[in-house]
Amino acid sequence: MNKYFLWGVIAVTVIGALSVFTSYNGIVALDQGAQSKWSAVEGQYQRRMDLIPNLVATVKGAANFEQTTLTQVVEARAKATQITVDPTKLDAESIAKYQSAQGELSQALGKLLAISENYPKLTATENFKDLQSQVEGTENRIAVARKDFGDAVQAYNTRIATFPSNIVAKLSGFSQKAYFKADTGAAQAPAVAF
Repeated sequence: MNKYFLWGVIAVTVIGALSVFTSYNGIVALDQGAQSKWSAVEGQYQRRMDLIPNLVATVKGAANFEQTTLTQVVEARAKATQITVDPTKLDAESIAKYQSAQGELSQALGKLLAISENYPKLTATENFKDLQSQVEGTENRIAVARKDFGDAVQAYNTRIATFPSNIVAKLSGFSQKAYFKADTGAAQAPAVAF
């Protein structure tokens, strides 16, 4: 009887250890996935940042354009480039700061593109059409990257909140990651006055 009891204890210990290792490795994989998706979000925002100087130069060269609008775009871009987020610490505060800076840039770009419609010479140039199309495509890519990031964060947060992974997560120092949230006033279209 003692021999069977000993084998039972060994079997339970091995199964428990495998469960802990599997839980830990699963959490690490999901954490890395969320970090990878965050990198994709940053990559799309960087793509937009790289397009902006070309867009501003094209607008300046093709139209007698509102200087304040161009200045707003340039300033918002500069501010947005100063905000970075450590992918290992995707907390709500860091993401909110990043999102706020990117939101200001989105508003400035939206105003620039909307106002540009009043300048037929500008909207007729091939460079502007191409850049406008690239900016719009980048905005769509940003939306997709943010959705993918949200899905990765959801999978990670779910894993570290469910049993028995929650025990392993707590012992290993894993914590919840933050989501992007809708910008304040996102439900209202931006006002553009001519």
